[in-house]
Amino acid sequence: MIRPDRGEKDGRSQSIVSTDTSLIPVESIGGHALTIIIAIMTFLVCLSGGGATLIADASRNWIDLVSKEITIQIKPRSNEDTDGIVKKIVDIAKRTPGVVGVHALSQLESEQSLEPWLGQGLDLSQLPVPRLIVVTIDGSHPPDLQTLRAALASTAPQASIDDRQLWVSRLNTLADIAVIIATGILILIIVAMSIAIGFATRGAMAGNHEIIAVLHFVGAADSFIAKQFQAHFTRLGGQGATMGGCAAAIFFLFPKLISIISLDLYKSERLAALVGNFTLGFFGYCFIAVVCLATATLTGLISRLIVLSYLDRVS
Repeated sequence: MIRPDRGEKDGRSQSIVSTDTSLIPVESIGGHALTIIIAIMTFLVCLSGGGATLIADASRNWIDLVSKEITIQIKPRSNEDTDGIVKKIVDIAKRTPGVVGVHALSQLESEQSLEPWLGQGLDLSQLPVPRLIVVTIDGSHPPDLQTLRAALASTAPQASIDDRQLWVSRLNTLADIAVIIATGILILIIVAMSIAIGFATRGAMAGNHEIIAVLHFVGAADSFIAKQFQAHFTRLGGQGATMGGCAAAIFFLFPKLISIISLDLYKSERLAALVGNFTLGFFGYCFIAVVCLATATLTGLISRLIVLSYLDRVS
């Protein structure tokens, strides 16, 4: 129940308004709709942010793996001992400072590496399939590739080095694009959420217009009225954000749960190859918690600012 009391300050009477109940009905269709909207938008924010984090982490892992290896390709020539040339190149690579491992793919392994593109069951023995040598390098002290290229050119001119810088550049670009897209989606969602909160606040004010008008003109402080709306919408925002955050956490846990409960390990490995580990980790779930808290706070703050603006115009 709302009780107006009287007090004196600076020789002028003021109305001090206290309350035992909220000005706004706790249960309303508009409140339920806003809760659902906030839940959906919180889920999308967590999804976009978590997805960008996963892509960025995956790209860093890929870059680490790619940058630690270089590939030497030997194009076979007719009437030439390809196996002998491969052995010479392996010896040169092993003697190069900064190289920690060398693995030469056999003819069969080189042909099998083409199966994802050409299919299985093809006879590639008549085709000039290049031989590949995978060289693992020391990331902190990489080898001098110019010196290695010069050594290979004098021994095997048909050999070429792929340092995979093109792939590293593309992975960096992919990570940057993912972060930019996630940031844009985040901004759009915040704008949409603010608009939805604004409409819901104005609807609640319209439904309680008479009470607000009476309180305002009998001397209730604007901050008191705004506080009632802020508390109400913070509660709605907290409920919706919790629903959306929990849904996002379950979404990111779902692939991991599949890999745990799956009885077919081969399928689990294929899923991991397709989407990676797909786990956010501790800081990822902390991000979801922060998003939920920020959403609830933002909901109440926007409501408060709208109410104060309206009361200021009425004054």
